[in-house]
Amino acid sequence: MAVLAATTLSACGDSGKPVLNWYVNPDGVATFEKYAKACSTGDYDISVQLLPSSATDQRTQLARRLAAKDSSTDLMNLDPVFVAEFANAGWLEPVEGDLADSISASVEGDGDYLSGAADTVTWNDKVYAIPLWANTQVLWYRKSLAQAAGLDMTQPVTWKQVIDAASSQGGTVGVQANKYEAYVVWINALIQGAGGDIVSDTEAGRDAKVDVDSEAGRDAATIIQQLADSKAAQPDLSVSNEGTSLGQMFPASGPGEFMVNWTFVYKNYEGLIGQAGGPTKEQFADLGWARYPATVEGEASKPPVGGIDIGVGAYTKHGDWAMEAARCITSEKAQVDLALNDGLMPSTNAAYDQVAASGKFPKDLIELFRTSVDEGGPRPKSAFYAMISGAIQAKWHSPTSVDPGSTPEDSAKYLKDVLEGKSLL
Repeated sequence: MAVLAATTLSACGDSGKPVLNWYVNPDGVATFEKYAKACSTGDYDISVQLLPSSATDQRTQLARRLAAKDSSTDLMNLDPVFVAEFANAGWLEPVEGDLADSISASVEGDGDYLSGAADTVTWNDKVYAIPLWANTQVLWYRKSLAQAAGLDMTQPVTWKQVIDAASSQGGTVGVQANKYEAYVVWINALIQGAGGDIVSDTEAGRDAKVDVDSEAGRDAATIIQQLADSKAAQPDLSVSNEGTSLGQMFPASGPGEFMVNWTFVYKNYEGLIGQAGGPTKEQFADLGWARYPATVEGEASKPPVGGIDIGVGAYTKHGDWAMEAARCITSEKAQVDLALNDGLMPSTNAAYDQVAASGKFPKDLIELFRTSVDEGGPRPKSAFYAMISGAIQAKWHSPTSVDPGSTPEDSAKYLKDVLEGKSLL
């Protein structure tokens, strides 16, 4: 990674051909490097440049480059929540032609892409990026823990049931609650699962309607408070992230955990079988998965929708080549390789079918991933999403301080003031 980060950004490579710089997040880097080489042509080479690990830091680095009209930012991996902001600022080249038509049709369920993935790249009735992989979260758990607690995992479960089950058996519940983007992912999923939104009418920009002070907001805060106050809370709750709770699933002693986390988890654990600190074959066979927990009993949950979209920088000197390269690195084959090699699930149904047929994943898990993306809940699609996320983080962190009687109300007022320019983050 250090070598990648230190790569000199140059207009031409050793071959004398133009170099297209492809800024990538540090997931699936080996596969990215493979496709950077495979998708290079006689006209250009593609060079992989590594972004920081945090989505917030990725946005900052790319935004600084694009705001300065940097012509060396040719291709970029984008967290879906930043597509609207970058498109609204004029920083992304629109996707056009048959590919744009297919993506637009997919939003309504009539195209090649998963509708949840296709929706992340549209803004003001145009397409501004190409979905590469479509991420979502499911509930991972130890089957033996759920069984000991008497929890029927063949039926939808609620957050309260999961917290109570873990507490009753000396287990824990793993979440992402550090002061960063993934904490907003959790909060948003809880609120949407209760039928609400953090904000609505996002096309109005700064005049979007702030909805977090609602019954749904209070339901979400109640769950966070319940976990923080329970025996199931992990010791590092306030600084927890996608990686910190992985080790709690198969501890040296104890029943393990319930954990909400992304699709990479299965391949991560499978690759650690028999290694120091990893699961045994017997423990791995005890790994279960289920749909994201419901916020309100009887109401369908709204699993988070994430992933990575590929955008072409508006200031590149090689726009046509960059768009050609973007099509190549988001090909069906590339999506299948990312899934099989890195556990990063596809954005198209055709690639999903290939992954399911490969035998590398349990078929029910693959269908759970696909269903969760299409029936899940996106974070607010807004040109001011960075402000929205920052304001929510400021008032909902730490999770140990969340109070349903005050946190939604305080955060609504603060978010409204931030959007109106009356307060600074």
